[in-house]
Amino acid sequence: MGNRSRADRDAVTVEIGYAVVTALLGAFLAFGAVAGPVFTFELRHPARGLLLLAGTAAAVLVFVSRTVHVLWRFSYAGENRRGERRRNQPSQPGRTRPDS
Repeated sequence: MGNRSRADRDAVTVEIGYAVVTALLGAFLAFGAVAGPVFTFELRHPARGLLLLAGTAAAVLVFVSRTVHVLWRFSYAGENRRGERRRNQPSQPGRTRPDS
């Protein structure tokens, strides 16, 4: 894999933090949307348990899918179709040689 620069390591750290924070926010919203009626209304025991279980399942699903999605996109953002890292692009679009 080779040595990574400090900037590469920092980018990975920031991306992991972004993935976890946005996944937690999404999981919290999913749990609230599904299990919210439990805390708002007086529900009987079976309905209360089912909504809490469904809310927890939705939160876990959202957390895992969001985290995987963000990190998957990040891992392939810097690679081309052959799996090679991209080189720096020319400073002027349309010019491909340094002497042009």
